[in-house]
Amino acid sequence: MTYGFKIEIWGSTACFSRPELKVERVSYEVITPSAARGILEAIMWKPAIKYVIDEIAVCAPIRFENIRRNEVGFKANSIEPKIAVEERQQRASLVLKDVRYVVTAHFILTDKAEASDNEGKFAEMIRRRLEKGQNFHMPYLGTREFPANVRLISDGEMAPVTIDETRVLGLMLHDIEYVTGRSSDGMEIVKEFIPTYFFAVMEKGIIDLRGVEVLR
Repeated sequence: MTYGFKIEIWGSTACFSRPELKVERVSYEVITPSAARGILEAIMWKPAIKYVIDEIAVCAPIRFENIRRNEVGFKANSIEPKIAVEERQQRASLVLKDVRYVVTAHFILTDKAEASDNEGKFAEMIRRRLEKGQNFHMPYLGTREFPANVRLISDGEMAPVTIDETRVLGLMLHDIEYVTGRSSDGMEIVKEFIPTYFFAVMEKGIIDLRGVEVLR
């Protein structure tokens, strides 16, 4: 049995960065399935389940804004400590303003599910955490500086109205696949990250992801 649910996601600023643009950050026009999955995992993550995004409904006009942000130009490490203020870089970003989405999703059990695990148990846990506003870490809209507001849309509740717009969005990031392996001491580690893409079309404010062709 498949357990599905709808959540409303909104915020004042969002940046779902296009991976092909390395220097300046430019957002996709709408939230990506990968970012939507990340928000759900911020609410509840278990190795026994995997979220599948079925539909993204855009409920606010797509508006961009140019901003400048300070970023650190290095990764911190214990070998060569640096002062963040001295290494600060100012970069331009093209971000989304005042976003609102309704995401329809479900989850499936993975091969890490135990015999005692079942869909009903996890569905109740997700519903309860959404209703109470609980999360493992702050959900965000593309980058951690842009927090996301999230709420469960209850059965029978009227969801926000989608925008009346049809637009070809082109090639968009779908998700990141993780290729795992074993380290020399036998621990499971991620050895490779494989991005997947799909050709996105928004029809009357809705991106239907059911059955889309995923490209690697």
